[in-house]
Amino acid sequence: METPPAVLTEAPVLAYVTRGGFVESVHRASVAVTAPDGSLAQVWGDAVTPILPRSSNKPLQGLAMLRAGLRLPPRELALACASHSAQPFHLDGVRTILAAGGLSEADLQNTPDLPYDEDERTAWIAAHRAPRSLSQNCSGKHAAMLRTCLLQGWDLATYRDPDHPLQQLMEETLGDVAGEPVSGMAVDGCGAPVMGLSLGGLARAFGHLAAAAPGSLEHEIVTAMRTHPEYVGGTRRDVTALMAGTEGLIAKDGAEAVYAVGLSDGRGIALKVADGGQRARPVILAAVLKRLGVPSTAYERLEAAPVYGHGAPVGAVVADLG
Repeated sequence: METPPAVLTEAPVLAYVTRGGFVESVHRASVAVTAPDGSLAQVWGDAVTPILPRSSNKPLQGLAMLRAGLRLPPRELALACASHSAQPFHLDGVRTILAAGGLSEADLQNTPDLPYDEDERTAWIAAHRAPRSLSQNCSGKHAAMLRTCLLQGWDLATYRDPDHPLQQLMEETLGDVAGEPVSGMAVDGCGAPVMGLSLGGLARAFGHLAAAAPGSLEHEIVTAMRTHPEYVGGTRRDVTALMAGTEGLIAKDGAEAVYAVGLSDGRGIALKVADGGQRARPVILAAVLKRLGVPSTAYERLEAAPVYGHGAPVGAVVADLG
């Protein structure tokens, strides 16, 4: 049996859940904040033990694809870095990425799924539509990976293999911008490799991206994300509201309650809620951003985590950074 790491078992309580005056539950989390030079500036919990950043790695993987020569219009590049909600404009964007390379949905190898967005998922089910690779939230990244392989003459059938040249380039790129080697690989929910980094390394990478000089490949990534945040998440997502409401900020959410943020001055933030529950993730991030003095119009959206009883609010998820 695997032993849980200290980054999970010894993380401090950074959020609690109230109900009618009672503290009903708590959420442990670790957070790393890096300075513009990449050094650790503030830490709650463990910033050095590797975690799986899940989809928070996507902008870094997007950078790897640009390093391999891929070029996409800004909306489609943002979609390549996305965990999209499967709204119609997302699906159209994925089709466009594929079609420009003479590809189709049949070439995608990501796991078929229903839409991430609750409203879209409900409509999909009501219409008796089956899960598809196109509607799975990682299809933009997979479409871009296929386009990169076409460009380089790499095998399309094995693009998810950790030994494939594309995945090796992604591992090299993640290690480069994080300032630490990738600590291992696992299989992500979409079937592609997910590469481990520490929270400190993830924060450092996002700070590096966010402060990139105009004309650089990093700047191409962050400009796409800042200009089209609705393609990175969706019109009802907190990650989109955060980028739209905070000047110069880039952000990417990840499964199992990971969040990574880069600020235009080069600071980075990465957090992981130990139990993997998503409800505390935006609440804790909002508290960290406020502690750092970052102005944003998105705080109300991030902190909106009511607890209900019989349909009425009776409590909330509340951050406590100590």
